[in-house]
Amino acid sequence: MGFLSKLFGKHEEEKAAAAPQISVQAAAAEKSIPPEKVGLDGNFDESGLAKRVAKALDDANISDHVGLWVAQTGGVVVLKYNPDAEGILAQAKQVASSVEGATDVQTVPNT
Repeated sequence: MGFLSKLFGKHEEEKAAAAPQISVQAAAAEKSIPPEKVGLDGNFDESGLAKRVAKALDDANISDHVGLWVAQTGGVVVLKYNPDAEGILAQAKQVASSVEGATDVQTVPNT
């Protein structure tokens, strides 16, 4: 199980596996939706950016066995973490910032 499945459910992992590679900007322009709302399949998804970041973390082989959660506020990716995730936080932040549609990445300790 990866971040995508852990955070959003097995069906999202299956959707990602079945979806072709998309251009977020092209899908956003074609369907008149904000880039942060483009889902894994190129359609509108309220948590589209967070799901694409979760998939990118999986693709980067970052362990999902630590306390790390992905959320979004508009185009800002929010990585909430437990102390056990501090060792991968810099890498996770780098991966998240490279996802198309992310305008910033914030880290927030889970208190």
